[in-house]
Amino acid sequence: MNPYILATLLFGLGLGTTITFASSHWLLAWMGLEMNTLAIIPLMAQHHHPRAVEATTKYFLTQATAAAMLLFASTTNAWLTGQWDIQQMSHPLPVTMITLALALKIGLAPVHSWLPEVLQGLDLTTGLILSTWQKLAPFALLLQLQPSNSLILILLGLSSTLVGGWGGLNQTQLRKILAYSSIAHLGWMILILQFSPSLTLLTLLTYFLMTASAFLVFKLNKATTINTLAISWTKAPALMSLTPLILLSLGGLPPMTGFMPKWLILQELTKQGLAMTATLTALTALLSLYFYLRLSYAMTLTMAPNNLSGLTPWRLQTSQATLPLAIFMVSSICLLPLTPALTALLI
Repeated sequence: MNPYILATLLFGLGLGTTITFASSHWLLAWMGLEMNTLAIIPLMAQHHHPRAVEATTKYFLTQATAAAMLLFASTTNAWLTGQWDIQQMSHPLPVTMITLALALKIGLAPVHSWLPEVLQGLDLTTGLILSTWQKLAPFALLLQLQPSNSLILILLGLSSTLVGGWGGLNQTQLRKILAYSSIAHLGWMILILQFSPSLTLLTLLTYFLMTASAFLVFKLNKATTINTLAISWTKAPALMSLTPLILLSLGGLPPMTGFMPKWLILQELTKQGLAMTATLTALTALLSLYFYLRLSYAMTLTMAPNNLSGLTPWRLQTSQATLPLAIFMVSSICLLPLTPALTALLI
């Protein structure tokens, strides 16, 4: 892609998110979300592959539906209450509709089925943008909504953690596994959103770190399936020995960074008198942990057959930038001891 066009599209992505962040009026927030969608569509379809075009079409239709729902709900709210202000959403009907529209935008269960299909059709770089940056603007709006629909948020969160764990069990495609991982993590964030918004932000940040690490590792190895991951130890042996730690961090296993948000969320849910919800959420996390363990097993405990030419890549210099990967990887593995400092800063 032409660098000028790429720079324009990335600028559009940033501007759309910034407009949504800065807006207090529903029309302006909707405009920011639309800019975001329109800026990422050429990035998704840039390879002109039938799968990429199909994924782009699915993404466009889903986002257009969600945007139309959001516009309709905000207009209904203005009609019922005379208010266009995001902070002044008081009527339960438009609040529920907007919550469901934003859930469709970010891919929460039960309106999640577009996300694995779309992510599967994209390259890993665009998939990373879709899994991280594109979640920011809808989350900014969800954080500003008044929590008059607590039951809906809890049901969305529980169904997302369950579907995210269950859906990833039978997958062999890494991008689909990461999509289901994304759904499960978003479920955790939505569960705690109304009780502790700052804890939701902390979970979102740690999710970004871990997801960026996983995507960059797979991109470095050009791995798209579990089988290609099993033979990638020849390309970067040191990296492959550390990658299972990233995956176990995504699964929320101590003493990795991913354990921190889950631990704090379960603690907060118990404080709010939702012990049963906390128990169910912790049990659904075991499903996610299983498919992360499958990936870890494929990388570290299986020795794939290799010929001499297959053993050469580890001696060759890679042309890809590895500094961002190193930073994200260290953050994904080692931040648990900083929990008190992070909680004091954000919570």
